[in-house]
Amino acid sequence: MATSDPNLIEPNTFSVTGALAEGAKRWVLHVQEYALLSARTVATLFSPPYYVSDVLDQMDIIGVGSLPIVLLTGFFIGAVMVLQTAAQFERFGQTALTADVVSLALVRELGPSITGLLVTGRNASGMASELGSMIVTEQVDAMRAMGTDPVRKLVTPRMVATVLMLPLLTAMADFLGLIGGYIVAAFTLRLDPVLFWTRAIDVLEFSDLMQGLAKPLVYGFILATVGCYQGLNVKGGTQGVGRATTQAVVTASVFILISDFFLTKLMLYLAGNIF
Repeated sequence: MATSDPNLIEPNTFSVTGALAEGAKRWVLHVQEYALLSARTVATLFSPPYYVSDVLDQMDIIGVGSLPIVLLTGFFIGAVMVLQTAAQFERFGQTALTADVVSLALVRELGPSITGLLVTGRNASGMASELGSMIVTEQVDAMRAMGTDPVRKLVTPRMVATVLMLPLLTAMADFLGLIGGYIVAAFTLRLDPVLFWTRAIDVLEFSDLMQGLAKPLVYGFILATVGCYQGLNVKGGTQGVGRATTQAVVTASVFILISDFFLTKLMLYLAGNIF
């Protein structure tokens, strides 16, 4: 009769179901921790102390620092839109509609989305790397030891600054996009400047401006909180900082695109039934 050897260790068997279950658990844990961090960040807005100087510093870093790339991108997006639509409108003799299309597309969708993604690539990664470096060097632990709340000191100023600056960056990107569209339309379609700007402004309604300026508020909150969350959860030293930086950009970009769909549905419903 065969006897089992007590010293014999059975090899671990791989289970697809177990791997999927573990992945789902980790995903739910990340969602829970992110939701708690976001709730704590919002709660700090209603009680002192307030770090106003930190907010102003972040507004300079996020807003002024992102201005060149946002303006340059907005200008050429407007120019490319005119190039893409001009040929079609010329076939029907309706070249004046180019101004309508460029204005609506920029204000409603392209301006907020492109600006949000650009600022995400530039600042969400910066937030993750900066806070991750502070975690690795134990600066956050020293902050807690001194009685300072890291969320109130590090996360809230970045969130407030991003939410305040992203609508302004979006508005400037829209304006530069219209300028780029006008320049191309003037040289390729010979459009009258008064006609172009009159149609570009008259086609916009309050609901369009509401969509264009409400979306960046949500995008700013998402990219700031995701970047800070990834930075505060760095593990593994300097390699972990690099992984957190990449994950911050990817996760925030995906969240922005997903939220864009639901925000668009909500804004269109409000535009058709309330405004």
